[in-house]
Amino acid sequence: MSHANVVLESPQISTPEINFSALLSGSGSANTADMLLLRDYLLSMDMLQLLVEEADFRKHYSQHGDFFSRLGNQDVPLEELHDYYLKRVSAELDDYAGVLRINVEAFTPEEARKISQLLLSMGERHMNEMGRRLAEEQVRFLETQVDALKKDFNNTRQALLDYQNENGLVSPTNTVENINTVVATLEGQLAVARARKTALSSYQSSRSTEMMRVNSEINALNQQIEKERNRVARQAGNALNSISSEYQTLQLQAQFAQDSYSGALSALQNTRIEAARKLKQVSILQSPTLPQYPEKPQRLYNIAVFSVIALFVTLIFNMLVLIIRDHRD
Repeated sequence: MSHANVVLESPQISTPEINFSALLSGSGSANTADMLLLRDYLLSMDMLQLLVEEADFRKHYSQHGDFFSRLGNQDVPLEELHDYYLKRVSAELDDYAGVLRINVEAFTPEEARKISQLLLSMGERHMNEMGRRLAEEQVRFLETQVDALKKDFNNTRQALLDYQNENGLVSPTNTVENINTVVATLEGQLAVARARKTALSSYQSSRSTEMMRVNSEINALNQQIEKERNRVARQAGNALNSISSEYQTLQLQAQFAQDSYSGALSALQNTRIEAARKLKQVSILQSPTLPQYPEKPQRLYNIAVFSVIALFVTLIFNMLVLIIRDHRD
């Protein structure tokens, strides 16, 4: 019998952001699941077929051993061969230690160790292929999404630039705010002028030079305020409030496209890192041993058990013979 003890390990690669759910749940359950997957593969028909090809499993077990332990026919169906395989190879998971213990029975020390080594190498390759296939599919999907989002981001950004160039404004929103500030300033000046007019009317005639100058100033302020307000809002179109509203819509679309594109890039980077972490390494705690003496069959134990059973069978047979004789008498 050749023995091997192994654990599965993944490369420790830091991610750009902390995954709090992983910190709370830990990685022990994922590692246990991987160990169970490895165990099922080691005991599967696929592994048996590989051993038939690489280790000549049928020939070895059909040409060696005694009548009770050897494979009866080298050409038995695969299902029967698999049943025999499960009797000669075992893989048990130690939940407490997190170790997979592999035991291989063969009729020569070299064959037992050879099969153990093949189990480890093929199991590691299978786990890596399975993880890499899943990771590549995820990365390929995200790369497609990133390309689409990048194109959408470029389109929305170009639409925003074209709108700015068409209207000759870098930021219509800021322009509207500046105009409102100007209007507020003009309204303040208008209030001052009207107050001065009220004060002048108390002791000057309406035809005086000072009153005419104040009236002209008030009219000029009213006209300028009306002009600035018309720039912001008018019914004829091309008003700054309408331009600003459309600009804000385009700006929001561009910002959303940028955020989506940035999120997709981050997800792609994390997935690539996770793909590297999916690679599994079979760390050997106990390398496949080269047996020095046969552990099975346990001859002394088998002889003792056979003797006890034979004794009981003999006693039962003698009791039956005595009972039959009593009935005949």
